[in-house]
Amino acid sequence: MTAQKVQIAPATGKIGILLPGMGAVATTLIAGVLAVRKGTAQPIGSLTQMGKISTATARLKIKDFVPLADLHDIEFGGWDVYEDNVYEAAMKAGVLDYKTLQPIRPEMEAMVPMKAAFDPHYVKNLDGTHVKEYTTKLDLAEQVIADIRRFKAERGCDRLVVVWCGSTEIYHEHGDIHRTLADFEEGLRTNSPTIAPSMIYAYAALREGVPFVNGAPNLTVDMPALLELAAQTGTPVAGKDFKTGQTLMKTIVAPGLSARSLGVKGWFSTNILGNRDGLVLDDPNNFKTKEVSKLSVLDSVFHPEENPELYGDMYHKVRINYYPPAGDNKESWDNIDIFGWLGYPMQIKINFLCRDSILAAPLVLDLALFIDLAQRSGMSGVQEWLSFYLKAPQTAANTRPEHDIFKQLVTLHNTLRELMGESLMEAAAEEEYQDDPA
Repeated sequence: MTAQKVQIAPATGKIGILLPGMGAVATTLIAGVLAVRKGTAQPIGSLTQMGKISTATARLKIKDFVPLADLHDIEFGGWDVYEDNVYEAAMKAGVLDYKTLQPIRPEMEAMVPMKAAFDPHYVKNLDGTHVKEYTTKLDLAEQVIADIRRFKAERGCDRLVVVWCGSTEIYHEHGDIHRTLADFEEGLRTNSPTIAPSMIYAYAALREGVPFVNGAPNLTVDMPALLELAAQTGTPVAGKDFKTGQTLMKTIVAPGLSARSLGVKGWFSTNILGNRDGLVLDDPNNFKTKEVSKLSVLDSVFHPEENPELYGDMYHKVRINYYPPAGDNKESWDNIDIFGWLGYPMQIKINFLCRDSILAAPLVLDLALFIDLAQRSGMSGVQEWLSFYLKAPQTAANTRPEHDIFKQLVTLHNTLRELMGESLMEAAAEEEYQDDPA
């Protein structure tokens, strides 16, 4: 069916992308956008810049189909627990080489992070030295709000988005303080220990009507209190946890096994990682947050309760090991025990030598540009159509998330078509035109 085209505010003026956590992922994103602006690199891996979409009459680049902000109109800023400027942070992260960074060094050196809202209880393996002092967590939130307003004014931005690129916080679940906005704000005033720094950034952004994306598996904006605030301010949100290496492979391989009705007895996943994220995840409480996010994928694809003969006894284990020599070049191994006709066993082995921040940086760009598009289109609340980018997609209450990356892509494309008044595509039709060489 054909929808009526949505009234979308134009992407005029500057957009500010604010990043809590200006480490490997954030600096790789910033350097990449600066390099693309100079014409010295291509935005590989970015759907908004490189991806195409079929319409009733043509096949277009997504950026030519929907009115996205232009890369030349982006202003970057953010917060970090260390005071290094963006160039220094990028050099320490070791993702990009000297040849890539030198042509854009002056612009990167000019970007200095604001002091972070930090609580060592939530990230025990980091010793933050560039952090805000505060009396109450409400005072801390007000300081972040002041940062947001000052950045917008000083950089002359018309619009802002916030994308969490910080570390994974320790695991915790919803409590009374997270149920209503009034309870949450009382918790801010009384320094509730169950309010994490990521929640403070999300609260500050939503108070200002700034879209917020959670790129880590933390309990952040996926709680009734902050969803209530998002509804009050008419602000879109999305999360959680960028889908980069091993989980990306799972959401590609698992749908194929399911499509062929092949059974799975076990799926063992292990990783080595040496960057700041690996150091943080070396703490068992922080790893549990990541583990819950990564474990959620297969059940959603295989639906063992619906297919017990194929997946009812599936054993799924995930491990992440901190190994400093690896740096940002994460290596993952998957051993998949499957069975086919008459129950005969087979195995699949996957060894993915990926680069975590190289995979994550274009995701951050896409999420920022798409959630800005959502706000200019009058969309608010949870943006499920952005699940394509996320390990543990946030959904509406009592709705099961979709993890099949191919179905997620159809949903994303159909959302864009709907905004532009184009006919929606079914999954089968989508598969056909993906092979179209036009």
